[in-house]
Amino acid sequence: MLSPDSAVIVRATLPAVGGAIQDISARFYEMMFTDHPELLRELFNRGNQANGEQQSALAGSIAAFATILVQRPDDRPDAMLARIANKHASLGITPEQYELVHHYLFAAIAETLGDAATPEVVAAWDEVYWLMANALIALEAELHRASPGEGWLRATVLDRRSETPDAVSFTLRPSIPLPFKPGQYVSVAVTLPDGARQIRQYSLSCAPERDDLRITVKRVRGGATPEGEVSNWLHANVQPGDVLTISAPFGDLTLPTDGPPLLLASAGIGATPILSMVEHLATNGSARQVTVVHADRSPADHAHRDELGRLVDTLPGATLHRWYEDMGDCSCRPAPNLGQVDLARIDLPDPLVAYLCGPLPFMRGVRTELLRRGVPAADIHYEVFGPDLWLGQD
Repeated sequence: MLSPDSAVIVRATLPAVGGAIQDISARFYEMMFTDHPELLRELFNRGNQANGEQQSALAGSIAAFATILVQRPDDRPDAMLARIANKHASLGITPEQYELVHHYLFAAIAETLGDAATPEVVAAWDEVYWLMANALIALEAELHRASPGEGWLRATVLDRRSETPDAVSFTLRPSIPLPFKPGQYVSVAVTLPDGARQIRQYSLSCAPERDDLRITVKRVRGGATPEGEVSNWLHANVQPGDVLTISAPFGDLTLPTDGPPLLLASAGIGATPILSMVEHLATNGSARQVTVVHADRSPADHAHRDELGRLVDTLPGATLHRWYEDMGDCSCRPAPNLGQVDLARIDLPDPLVAYLCGPLPFMRGVRTELLRRGVPAADIHYEVFGPDLWLGQD
């Protein structure tokens, strides 16, 4: 909780700081990478830096945290903090790096705000930063203590399988057993041709009851956004027998063992954590009521399409609903729908807990419809592939 004096200052300056936070973030990264280029080469996602998404995510997290501190001082944004902490743990972020971020972030604040960055304003926002940073440091330490593996691990590729023209799955055998929860992910670190070490997260697309791990990697093609450096490298280079460097599993979008009926909704490669959940339910013979929804460009683009259908068929309380923008030559059963997902056409149980994964427009649409139907916001959970640009909406 902010001190009373700082709360007054943060509340008064939040519009000004919030309005400048994108410029502050951009300047922060510029200064930090100028002095520490190794951070961009070895830790930060160069693609997200190039398209500006990482700057937007940093801006959103700080603004959202400060807003909650002054508007709901008795609350803590646990969902937001958990997502960030899990991502940081999978990247190997250390407490010392929060000091480094603080140095450049507050230099950027002073430079961007100019005379408005009085000592009192800087001190108040310093309090905001360390409240957030210390909460994350504590959460990350707890995650590491509970993790089955310490640091980076080796994993041998046992199998490579083409799932769609742009998606390949890799079955991995890590050097030590890595138990995980349905919905979690691992980080994969690779050394690219220019010598840069880049890290990406990939959801585990299998149930934890399997002996090995599986990730499914969608190739990110260029165009309006940068090509996926790591996804393209994995597609082009990794074969059975190769060894990858991975983290232990992390991630807060996890399926509880029991509870009310479920809505599992995905789009595109967001199918992967949902597939892990469905396989886990099927492996354990769950009789839980489950509504599975998936959207994709076409049946041919739907990774693990047949596998998902077979798993849902084994669950007595499950129904499957698919939407494709282009039906193509599809003989899928049950018959899919043409166009965009329309939850209004589905009878959903009440109450339910929803788990969403896919592009932000898809998740926003599903979330809006669920809220309209009276599902509490606290019962709608999601996973974002990439920087979380949805911060503060929980």
